[in-house]
Amino acid sequence: MGETNAMKDMSAQSVSDDTNEKGKYMTFKSGNEYFGLAIQYVNEIIQMQEITAIPETEDYIKGLINLRGKVVPVIDVRLRFKQEPIEYNDRTCIIVINVKTATVGLIVEKIAEVVEIKEDNILPPPKIGHGDKAQNKYVYGIGKVGNAVKLLLDPDKLLNDEDLSVVEQANDMNVDEEGEI
Repeated sequence: MGETNAMKDMSAQSVSDDTNEKGKYMTFKSGNEYFGLAIQYVNEIIQMQEITAIPETEDYIKGLINLRGKVVPVIDVRLRFKQEPIEYNDRTCIIVINVKTATVGLIVEKIAEVVEIKEDNILPPPKIGHGDKAQNKYVYGIGKVGNAVKLLLDPDKLLNDEDLSVVEQANDMNVDEEGEI
C-alpha cells in the first residue's frame, strides 16, 4: 500500500471505532528504520506547511502550525531520535496525534502504510548496549510484518514533561483573523 492509499485509509478511518483500530498501526520512515504508531493516537496526516519557530526550545521542536485555527506544535522525529536532519521535500508530512492531554504534529520523512500487527507478533525491544540509545526509549515493541519489522512507538514518551508544557500552552493559543499565531 502506497503513501496515498495510507492517507486515504486514514481519512476514511473512524476515530471512534475502537474495534476497527485494534492492532492497526500507521507506519512511517525515519532514517533507515520504519516506525509504527497505534492508529488510535493518529488524528490525521497533513502536508508540510509554514512553521512558526518557538525561541529557546529543544531543537527537535520545530515550532507551531495553524491547523484550521488551532495552534499545534510540531516535532521533527528525525531530530528527536538524534538522527541527521534532512531537507524537507514533497514526501515529508506531518502526522497529527493526541499525546496525553495535547495535540502535536510529528514531521516524518514519508508515510509508509497502515498495517495490522497481531499482539502475538509484537516482541519487547531488545535490551542491548548501554540502554541510552535515544530511539529505544520511545520504542515499546517490535512488530513483525511479513519478513520486515516495525519499531512501535509509545507516543507518550516522545514528549518529556517540559515539552508537554510547551505543547499544552501552544494548544491553548488562538489564531487571529489573518491566520497569524
